[in-house]
Amino acid sequence: MTSAFAPGPVLVFDGDCAFCSSCVRWAERYPRQSLSSAGWEAVAFQFADLEALAEFTGGQVSEERASREVLWITPDRKVYGGAQAVARLLMRSGGPWAWAGGLLALAPVRPLADVVYRWVARHRDQMPGGTKACALPRRS
Repeated sequence: MTSAFAPGPVLVFDGDCAFCSSCVRWAERYPRQSLSSAGWEAVAFQFADLEALAEFTGGQVSEERASREVLWITPDRKVYGGAQAVARLLMRSGGPWAWAGGLLALAPVRPLADVVYRWVARHRDQMPGGTKACALPRRS
């Protein structure tokens, strides 16, 4: 973000979720065309300065939001959540991943991408690498 954060975008994810952490580790080390070489940083929300991120983004970041969806925060203070955060990460990566991310960001595809993202998020404890600790708290 600004020099107070990172020079590029930051991906905020749930570090207590094994599925989420596995996905981020995969993105950081993807062979041949490393996504991490695309100039972004990942941080678990449990270790992020959420107050500073909330101030930086005009209140768009909160612990509640970060616990429910991955967040992509750009240096110009834009916050993308859920499927659109994944789309921005993929677009940033270049190559075929950028095409996939661009597809997810298209207006006609966004609603479906959001539904799929929410379904995966609700069932992340049942995804490969997921554990009971990955389950989202149930809303009352």
